[in-house]
Amino acid sequence: MTSLHPEDARTVPGPPLPLLEGRWSARAAGAEGADLDLVHGWMRAPHVDAFWHQAWPRERWYEEIAGHLAGDAVLPVLVFLDDEPVAYVEVYRVTRDRLAPHYAHLPHDLGVHIAIGDPARTGRGLGRTLLRVLADGLLAADPRCTRVVAEPDVTNAPSLRAFAAAGFSTVGEITLPDKTAALLVRPRREEDLPT
Repeated sequence: MTSLHPEDARTVPGPPLPLLEGRWSARAAGAEGADLDLVHGWMRAPHVDAFWHQAWPRERWYEEIAGHLAGDAVLPVLVFLDDEPVAYVEVYRVTRDRLAPHYAHLPHDLGVHIAIGDPARTGRGLGRTLLRVLADGLLAADPRCTRVVAEPDVTNAPSLRAFAAAGFSTVGEITLPDKTAALLVRPRREEDLPT
């Protein structure tokens, strides 16, 4: 499948930084220093590596983040709660991602990959709240985006529950090179529209 509007895809800007409010904040992750150390450490945590499979050396993570920052397909983001880092998120433009051939995407569709790094913060409802805040923040950041998507592994039950609780609906399963994924969609709702 391809975009419903393939002629528009070339002019769509890169993924935006989500606009978060209240106790939540987000900024682009840096490719060096403390940000790199944090992401590298989180990716080596067993609960993250089980589904991300990216427990890479620090140098490889430098290349990954630097490459994302230099391009217009993926924005690496750190999300904070009360000024404490809680998650690494990759916000991506579906039209420039491997997911694009798997459903009839729109040019402004945004996708998310999310990792809550500290295992002590998992299993307590943080994921569902974060996903809701993140989806709302992305829809606020790009008024032309009508839906946020995700494609977690179908065997990742905690992730699937969190996405469902955050308002994402399962619209099917897709086969990717490294997993069978649930295709999840959080559409823009009437209350998301600017007033």
